[in-house]
Amino acid sequence: MSYSEVSTDAEVGSTAFVDKDLREGEHEASSLRAVLINRPRDQLYTYWRDLSNLPSFSENVKSVEVLDATRSYWIVAGPGDRDIELTSEITEDVPGERIAWMSTEESDIDHHGWIEFRDNPFGRGTEVRVFISYDPPAGLVGKVVAKVMQREPRIQARRELRRFKQLMETGEVSTSKAPDAAPRAERHF
Repeated sequence: MSYSEVSTDAEVGSTAFVDKDLREGEHEASSLRAVLINRPRDQLYTYWRDLSNLPSFSENVKSVEVLDATRSYWIVAGPGDRDIELTSEITEDVPGERIAWMSTEESDIDHHGWIEFRDNPFGRGTEVRVFISYDPPAGLVGKVVAKVMQREPRIQARRELRRFKQLMETGEVSTSKAPDAAPRAERHF
């Protein structure tokens, strides 16, 4: 019986995040999240780039008003039923690949982030990576309160990417809420 070594070296990218420099942000808190979506990269980029689509899968984004080609005004649900107002400016836009943004001075929270769309090296759709770096209101205490109330951007990013995946792959976002179209009848005893 003969034995021959077969090389397993291949030039393929990993879905794991090993590039530490992409995890570090300029602000007090940072988060990097990823999801694999079974859709072409250009479709995902196009849907996300139309910022008015974001409230369709992001339960914390109440509204987005596009001000011009690079600036938009957002209202986001914050902890304690407090709305957070942001004006974001797109700082980089590479069609089909990447969108980066940062808050302007009039925003309630100082933040920046980016989203990337990469073809999966194994031909299984698109890797979508989102990075957010921000200064929580009220510092560490504000971060803890936001985390407890499930309003911390790290938690929100994970959930919103999951809902984005559902919407892009199935055409809807699954929910356990009763639909408005089928209200529950009152019971009479």
